[in-house]
Amino acid sequence: MNTRRNFLFSGAAAGAAAALTTAERASARSIRRDLDRASVGGAQPRDHRPVIVPSGSKAPMRDVDGAKVYHLVVEEFDHTFAPGLVARCWGFNEMVNGHVIEAVEGDRVRIYVTNKLPAPTSTHWHGLILPNGMDGVSGLTQPPIPPGETWLYEFDLRQNGTHMFHSHHDTMTQEGLGLTGMFVIHPADAGEPMVDRDFALMLHEWRIDAGARRPNPNEMSDFNVLTMNGKVFPFLDPLVVRKGQRVRMRIGNLSAMDHHPIHLHGYEFLETAVDGCRIPAEQQRRRVTTLVGVGETRDIEFDAVNVGDWAFHCHMTHHVMNQMGHAFPNMIGFDAKGFDSRARSLLPGYMTMGAKGMGDMTDMGMPLPENSVPMIKAKGGFGKDVSLGGMAGVLKVREGLSDEALEANRDPGWYEHPEGTVAGPASAEDRRRDGIVE
Repeated sequence: MNTRRNFLFSGAAAGAAAALTTAERASARSIRRDLDRASVGGAQPRDHRPVIVPSGSKAPMRDVDGAKVYHLVVEEFDHTFAPGLVARCWGFNEMVNGHVIEAVEGDRVRIYVTNKLPAPTSTHWHGLILPNGMDGVSGLTQPPIPPGETWLYEFDLRQNGTHMFHSHHDTMTQEGLGLTGMFVIHPADAGEPMVDRDFALMLHEWRIDAGARRPNPNEMSDFNVLTMNGKVFPFLDPLVVRKGQRVRMRIGNLSAMDHHPIHLHGYEFLETAVDGCRIPAEQQRRRVTTLVGVGETRDIEFDAVNVGDWAFHCHMTHHVMNQMGHAFPNMIGFDAKGFDSRARSLLPGYMTMGAKGMGDMTDMGMPLPENSVPMIKAKGGFGKDVSLGGMAGVLKVREGLSDEALEANRDPGWYEHPEGTVAGPASAEDRRRDGIVE
């Protein structure tokens, strides 16, 4: 969502801000200029690739008297998790989860927070080393920000890495309704390897009953909508990469209760940072799944040498489904032959659900409850449903992508597999050759 906001200085509007895309470009240019000037302890300055936020946005930034100035508006709005599922949420600059502040180590930042909620709030800068009075804990390090007021946080960035920010007033309610974001701080020196594609992903979980118009932040265990950057699969923008590029995925988790093991298909990767702290090269672990705990961030890196459409997703199996609910009866193995026809004499249109599992339920043509996305409804490159939902996405690695396509993170469509490289029925000749007896 591109959001137009006014920066507020001393409580007065300082004029309309530029469109978000324009502000992001200006922010990237400014960060590059700062890196060109940067020198920490005699180290060489470095450039970087501005972070990419699939289905999300970056906070617009201005340079004012040597400081980077940001403005976060905290408010209520209708958020679309997927076509067919819209809920009233709370977020920063009309984004839940997928809003990112991007800066450089050593920057002086001034962050204005305008509270348009019906309740007080505050903003905590999760993992940052800063003066106590800027930590953003309501009642402990500051008074809460009353509705209708704009408050200022100002501090120097003394570290780099992947960090987060979120409300710290009535956190169960306010985080649960979407007041979370990521804070990406690029290093000022050339001490770590460069990457070509740098993606930010925020994990979150929600309880939204079918037909409901607002998430229930009081839920403690039965979460039924699982998202990355506020979107369920297949509505998260793909991560588009040119073959041979070095890729970083920054993954933060501000879910209410659940840790998430994020698994990437087709690749081994290195865990390169935990909670914004770079892991020494000799201690980096080669993995295919990284466990991102509640309140934690993980950076993973890999070289995109394997072309195709590769899934990445939480490996908690219920986290790649939506709104199924624990009250759904277990019908696995039930023989519905004859039963459905008898039941329809009492309930016209009745259809037994789940006797063969949930994977084929979208083919049944059943009407969905209002404002819900309980079924898997993503058509893949073979015209069949992709058996994923919830907390999942697609890494699309291609040869020959232009710089323009990469800058726009433009979806290249489904991968066209070379002949003979797609799994299919085994021929009788294959089975005879390999001694396969059925």
